[in-house]
Amino acid sequence: MKQILLINDVVGYSHVGMVAMLPILTYLGHPTYNLPTALVSNTLDYGQFNVLETTEYMRGTIPVWRKLGFRFDAVCTGLMFSEEQARLVSDFCAQLHREGTTIFVDPIMGDAGRLYNGMTERQVELMREMLSVADLTFPNYTEACYLTNMPYREEGLSWQEAKTMLDRIVQLGAKSAIITSARVEGHSCVIGRRSSEPLAGFQQNLAEGPYFRLDYEEIPVLFHGTGDIFSAVLVGHLMKGETLRESTQTAMNVVSQLIDRNRDLPDKCRGIPIEQCLDLL
Repeated sequence: MKQILLINDVVGYSHVGMVAMLPILTYLGHPTYNLPTALVSNTLDYGQFNVLETTEYMRGTIPVWRKLGFRFDAVCTGLMFSEEQARLVSDFCAQLHREGTTIFVDPIMGDAGRLYNGMTERQVELMREMLSVADLTFPNYTEACYLTNMPYREEGLSWQEAKTMLDRIVQLGAKSAIITSARVEGHSCVIGRRSSEPLAGFQQNLAEGPYFRLDYEEIPVLFHGTGDIFSAVLVGHLMKGETLRESTQTAMNVVSQLIDRNRDLPDKCRGIPIEQCLDLL
């Protein structure tokens, strides 16, 4: 199994971010480690929260790990809380990428057509730079719009426009890309573009062509942390040797089943209690 490093936030009261991803990857058999970007009291939707950025801790930890010779087969990056932090992570990932580590970038910046509170255009620019070392990136539709400077449209995209959006993400340097929460020709879907060449980190089945689209039936329930669950399942299956399309479909199926099983929970801001649902993985 592969050693995976998560660079993401740790939320005290909610199954989101690192808290959601760690049990999934561990259950799938991967030794998983963490470099927290922040300690967050709870998800922001509660109206009151406390955030402790860990940039100084990260700045001190990375050189210690380098001296100790710690190595990772893959790194998956998530939420960044400042320009300095985004730059630090980008430089760290670039160094690891040169050494053969597979880099997964989840450019967490916004949803529903707008950036999250505290996110700036400068952070969007830095995220574009981080894509230059990404073997795979998986923005949602909103984030893809910001990355590519394409307009956000609630009605969605044509298939040709969707392929253009994927092409623009790859032009930023990512070797392959997935866009989640997309709407193409009236259908909710996840769309993807494979790399034009074989990748050392995971399989792609290039014979199927560069693009794919996987439709799904949307469940009208909004849980926090489902994007983190999708990312963890996707990365976990890719690093087990499954193809990009297969791993994407598996991640979609797992998220759908998790939402359906937990749809009656009263507090959706707490996310899905993933430890009670590992049988669905």
